[in-house]
Amino acid sequence: MSAKTNAVRMVEKAGIAYEEKFYDCEESDLSGTHAAQVLGLPEEQVFKTLVARGAKTGINVFCIPVCCELDLKKAAKAAGDKNMELVAVKELLGLTGYIRGGCSPVGMKKKYPTFIDELCCLSDTIAVSAGERGHQMLLPPEDLIALVDAKTADLTV
Repeated sequence: MSAKTNAVRMVEKAGIAYEEKFYDCEESDLSGTHAAQVLGLPEEQVFKTLVARGAKTGINVFCIPVCCELDLKKAAKAAGDKNMELVAVKELLGLTGYIRGGCSPVGMKKKYPTFIDELCCLSDTIAVSAGERGHQMLLPPEDLIALVDAKTADLTV
């Protein structure tokens, strides 16, 4: 078990009830579907965090179920932009403070506009990265939405 991450500290400070889950992960398989499998959770309940850049709006954060693919047109529309493209993996750490496979919507270096797929509302709790590989936190989606000031939208293909 590792020390508390910034994301976990922020969730605790906000008084949000959460549960931490840890698992072994390999550099060769950082997929969210792997995380869902080893945690024994439905893929619709485990959300991955993607970072994209809009032509007008700059950096935006999108959380979608690991079994889904981000629809860049829907993402752009949700953010109020004409187009959106995922940032390069090499940019992730500098922009967010997180590495690939450990990117959390909570506790990024800067506060970016955040959008969570509307499918989050189908579960009492969803899992998102706790800010490091092999570390997830389960929390009520409405509490996550409030904490990161997110909007819900249809974001997937």
